[in-house]
Amino acid sequence: MRRYKITLMGLTIAVFIVVYAHFVDLDPFDWLVTFFKSVEDYEVDEIFIGAFIFIICLAIDLLRLQREQKVEHEKNKVYKAMIASSHHILNNFLNQMQLFKITAESTPGFDKEILAMYDTIMKEASDQIKKLSDISEVSETSIKEAVMPKSGG
Repeated sequence: MRRYKITLMGLTIAVFIVVYAHFVDLDPFDWLVTFFKSVEDYEVDEIFIGAFIFIICLAIDLLRLQREQKVEHEKNKVYKAMIASSHHILNNFLNQMQLFKITAESTPGFDKEILAMYDTIMKEASDQIKKLSDISEVSETSIKEAVMPKSGG
């Protein structure tokens, strides 16, 4: 009902006018024609016609904009759900990779540099997942900036 409150208000006003006109024996259309004839000298009727056309075009634009915003909102919801799912999958993978690290650490003679590289890779992957999850504006640029390595230094 909340979605159609203005429509319901318009329907209520329209029904009220019809019922009122019936009971007081008033013809709203004749009243409107009489009103336009009385203001014909001032050329106000053209303003009303122009305003009516403008209001219709404005309503169409507002409806189109609302539809576009709804689609964009749905895209954001899908993106956030996809990121949450990816985050879960990758975290499971990273946790399972810890088993390999434990095995490597317990293997005599395993290269410590490889273990250090492993830790670096795991931290970078975790950081990128976190950055991707923290994106507030969903756009191609913001997604690329979140996962691209920072240059410099």
